[in-house]
Amino acid sequence: MYYESSSPEHKAKERAKARKLRQSTWWQNQLSKGFCYYCDQRFEKDVLTMDHKVPVARGGVSSKSNVVVACKECNTNKKHLTPAEMIFNS
Repeated sequence: MYYESSSPEHKAKERAKARKLRQSTWWQNQLSKGFCYYCDQRFEKDVLTMDHKVPVARGGVSSKSNVVVACKECNTNKKHLTPAEMIFNS
């Protein structure tokens, strides 16, 4: 279940899980594909970031089903929105 905002404890726990996930072989494979989830453009691995589709600040979790590879521009533009809200707000 996702909440509009989450506790500081939830945020700390999920950010720690994200740091661990970034070191996984699964994440390295996602990065090596080189495509941004949002704009579908190809980028070098070192300019891609991890984005939570449902942001941690809104109750999202750091799991393979909720994190995607994003270019810095898309990640910055997304802010705290979900992908559906990004479409609705464009």
